[in-house]
Formats: sequence, structure tokens, C-alpha cells
Amino acid sequence: MEDLDYGRLLYLLLLLCAIGSWVFVQTRQNLSTTLQQMAIWVFIFLGVIAGYGLWDDIRQTVRPQQSVMSEAGRVTVPRSQDGHYYLTLMVNGARVEFLVDTGASEVVLSTQDARRAGFDPEKLAYLGRASTANGIVQTASVRVDELALGEIRDRNLRVSVTRGGNG
Repeated sequence: MEDLDYGRLLYLLLLLCAIGSWVFVQTRQNLSTTLQQMAIWVFIFLGVIAGYGLWDDIRQTVRPQQSVMSEAGRVTVPRSQDGHYYLTLMVNGARVEFLVDTGASEVVLSTQDARRAGFDPEKLAYLGRASTANGIVQTASVRVDELALGEIRDRNLRVSVTRGGNG
């Protein structure tokens, strides 16, 4: 700790002692009530700290999950916290998370997702171009053996791989 940190720590301790002694003097006739109220505030404080520390775990548990009902041919896609819709599909046996874009004209893989699906992005011919919200990107056309969402499967599907960006 630096000298400035020790000074701040000493200041906070003196402030705590002053406020604590004032509370104690003001409520000395009802000491048991004061201790109960202090205990309640301590538990509230600990609860807030625990909730904040566990928030990511709680959010994962409470957040709606993707569900596929193959008998009915229906897919339920919950809206994410950021307002978008995401689906996790199997591309050639690899799990890939897709952003659902109703205005997209084709399925697009990033170079990282293409690599997981068994393609070597460095060896692809980037002959196509696509207009995205981030501008024009180069694309390469590939065929995936299988694209699956639960029991719903599509085979020998043409998809594009973008060069560089996130697809």
C-alpha cells in the first residue's frame, strides 16, 4: 500500500468508529434492538454481495434455452439479452452458434467456425463478395456434409465462409 492508501484506510476507520459510537450512544437503552437491526443489515449486505457474485450463474440458469420439437417440426428460439436470436447448430458434427438474421440470403460461417467444421480457411478461394452491416466482405463457397438442429437435418448444403470477420 502507498502512503495515500494508508491515509484513506485510517480516515475510513475513524469515520466508522465515529458513526458506530454515535449509533451505540443513541440506542444504548435498546441494545438488543440495535444488535438485531445491525444483524439484519449485515445479512442484507451479504445477500447483495452473494447475488452479485453469483449473477452469471443465476442468469445462465434462468435464461430461456433453445428448444427443438422434431415431432411437431417446431423450433423455439428465445430472444437473447442483447435483443438478437441465436441458434446452436451442428455443422459437420461441430457445434456452431449462429445469429438468426431473417434478412440474410445465405448461411455464413466465420473462419473460426469453418475451421471447427473441418475446413481450412487459408486454402479456400474467396471469389465472392457479400454486403454486410459492416461493409463488403470476401466470401468463399463451400459445401457442408450436414447441418443439424436436433433431429432436423440438411445435407450437402452450400454455405459461405467470410474472410477475416466474424461472419
